[in-house]
Amino acid sequence: MHNTFVTGATGLLGNNLVRELVARGCVVKALVRSRAKGEQQFKHLPGVELVVGDMADVDAFAVSLQGCDTVFHTAAFFRDNYKGGSHWEELEKINVSGTRNLLGQAYRAGIRRFIHTSSIAVLDGAPGTSIDETCLRADADADDYYRSKILADRIVLSFLEVHPEMHACMVLPGWMWGPADIGPTSSGQLVNDVVRGKLPGLIPGSFSVVDARDVALAQIAAARHGRRGECYLAAGRHMTMRELVPVLGRIAGVKTPVRQLPLPFLYTLAVVQEIYARITGKPILLSMATLRLLVREKDRTCFNHGKSERELDLSFRALEQTITDTVAWYRDHGWFDKHQDKDVNRQ
Repeated sequence: MHNTFVTGATGLLGNNLVRELVARGCVVKALVRSRAKGEQQFKHLPGVELVVGDMADVDAFAVSLQGCDTVFHTAAFFRDNYKGGSHWEELEKINVSGTRNLLGQAYRAGIRRFIHTSSIAVLDGAPGTSIDETCLRADADADDYYRSKILADRIVLSFLEVHPEMHACMVLPGWMWGPADIGPTSSGQLVNDVVRGKLPGLIPGSFSVVDARDVALAQIAAARHGRRGECYLAAGRHMTMRELVPVLGRIAGVKTPVRQLPLPFLYTLAVVQEIYARITGKPILLSMATLRLLVREKDRTCFNHGKSERELDLSFRALEQTITDTVAWYRDHGWFDKHQDKDVNRQ
C-alpha cells in the first residue's frame, strides 16, 4: 500500500485518514467536492493531490484512480445533512449506486484493495445486548439512511463474488468525534451548541462514541490485515446523552442542561423544524426521522469489538481525550466566538 485514493477527504473521517496515510509515507489522491475546502485542509500537507469530484458522478473522476493500489471509500450522504422529509434519491445515488460505480472503476483501473466505510447502522440487537458483526439488521427495520448502508455493503460482497482478485473489507464506525470537523457533522454541531448555550435540554437515546482518528487507524489496519469480505467494528464507547453532555461541559468549562426534554415536546419541535426546513431550505437539527431513530435505537449501541481487537489490533483512546481535542480544535479555529451570531455553514 503506497498510492492511495480517499473519497470524502474533507469529511471528519476522510481528513484524519489522509493525515494518517501521509504520516505513514503514502501518497494520497484526495477526492473533494470543493477545491477551496481541500486546499484549506491539506495545503500544508505534502504528498496529497486534490481530485475534484462527486460520488454522484464517479465516471467524471475515474481517470484519477489510475496508478493507485488502494481505495478508502469514506464518502457518504449522511443523516445530518437532512433537511426533513425523504432523501432516498440522494441516498441511493451516492451511497448505493456511487459505491457500485466506484468499485467498478477502481477494478478497471487495476486497483485490487478496497476499504469500504460501512456503519453500525447495518447491525441490530435487542436493547442492552452485546452486538457484533454477525447481528445484521433486517431491511424491514431500516430507515432510508440505514437501508442505503445495508445495500452498499451487499454491493461490496456481491462484487467480491464475481471478482476473486479483488480484496475488500468493511469498517463499521459509530458516532464519530474528533478535531478538524469543518462540516460540522452532528457531533461537531453538538459541541458548538453546548459551548454556545444553544442546547435547551437533553434528548433521549444512546450512542456509541468513537474518535475519528481511531476509525482512520482501523481503516489502515483493515487494508493491511483485514480478511477479504469481512466486517470490522470501530464503534467506540456506549453512552447516553445524559452521560455525554456533562463530560463535554466540564471539559469546555460551561454549564450544561440537566433536564430531559419530554417526548411530546420533541415531536412538536421536530414538526416545527421540518416546516422551517421546507420554507427556508436550511438544514435542521431534529427531523422526525432522527427523533424516531433516537427512540427506536435507545440502548442498542453496546458493541463487541473483540474481532477488531484480535485481527486489527484495534484500541480506542480515552473519551476525555477525544472531547478535549475536539473542543480545542473548535476553540483554536474561532468557532466559539461569542460575537459570531450567524450559524456555521454545513458541508
